[in-house]
Amino acid sequence: MIQREKRRVAYINEMIESGHAAELVAMGEKYHQHQLARIARNICSRANVRVVLIAGPSSSGKTSTSHKLCLELLAQGKQPVALSLDNWYLNGELIPRDENGKRDDESIYALDIRQLEADLKALLDGKEIALPTFNFEAEKREYRGDTLKLEAGTILVIEGIHALNPLLTEHIDSSCKYKIYASPMSPVSLDGHKWIPTHVHRLLRRMSRDFRTRGKSPQQTITNWPSVRAGEKKWIEPFKKEADARFDTSMMYELPAIRYAVETALQTVPAVSKEYTIAKQLLYYLSFFEGLEASYIPRTSILREFIGGSQFNVA
Repeated sequence: MIQREKRRVAYINEMIESGHAAELVAMGEKYHQHQLARIARNICSRANVRVVLIAGPSSSGKTSTSHKLCLELLAQGKQPVALSLDNWYLNGELIPRDENGKRDDESIYALDIRQLEADLKALLDGKEIALPTFNFEAEKREYRGDTLKLEAGTILVIEGIHALNPLLTEHIDSSCKYKIYASPMSPVSLDGHKWIPTHVHRLLRRMSRDFRTRGKSPQQTITNWPSVRAGEKKWIEPFKKEADARFDTSMMYELPAIRYAVETALQTVPAVSKEYTIAKQLLYYLSFFEGLEASYIPRTSILREFIGGSQFNVA
């Protein structure tokens, strides 16, 4: 076991160093494609499905997963439309507070459940709705003139951390729903003893995205991570057993690519800060891998959601 895990890390580094990074990436992408094709076939085998719900913890790659699944459904003759629950978040000042009086962004009640329910019902009834867009910098839901009306036979593909929570779709018949739990599910062992848990993969993904698109430093991401994890245990994990399918968003080339994306920024966490211990540990994990330049990674990759350059609308 130990030797096998050592060989796995050595193999990844050797592929990068020997000029075969493209093949390494292709293997990871094929793994995802195989899973999604199987899930798409399963959806198509159920004639009543009108809503596909994709949930998972923070930075699991739900948004890219929804778009990639839509491509698989298109290939199988379906007409899908992807939506993100993030666009139905309440404005910042309306976000509920937890038992300590702090803003609880992970709560299902941070979503405008009533408006979401009304919009979903209208769409499934063939009516046109005004599509919201959530402005994360302004912490405000905006309406920019976008609308949506579903054609007959269209499948809604909805992603968000709370997508499997029955509160969101309790008035939609269960036979019309197909539920997917998406998350990294393949932890990496460095030597058979030291394991990099999948929640660390997600923290690094979130760090890269926060730094790139939301103006947050690695230190801020580390500070917020415990509350994110607590919210996941409360609001997401209890419902993953309801899923019809699970999708492993892990990528064997991920940590080399993440190292290339975040290592320099991660080194800026002050040694005197309480976040430094975690930052140092993350840098230690990344040090086992050669860096992988983004140019090797296709624009349809789930990892692009976090390092930038995605073909999909994942901002």
